[in-house]
Amino acid sequence: MTDRDPFAEGERAARENIPAGANPYLYGSDEHALWSAGHEKVAASIEARESEGS
Repeated sequence: MTDRDPFAEGERAARENIPAGANPYLYGSDEHALWSAGHEKVAASIEARESEGS
């Protein structure tokens, strides 16, 4: 499968500690929004786990 999944790419980027500002898609595009949503989903989850541990 060669289709890119911007949401999954954003999730993967967050897991790899790649900052949200590194979104490779054109600002305002659907892909940009999907990538950001995926990144935020994982980043928020990571943040919540870290705050529980402190």
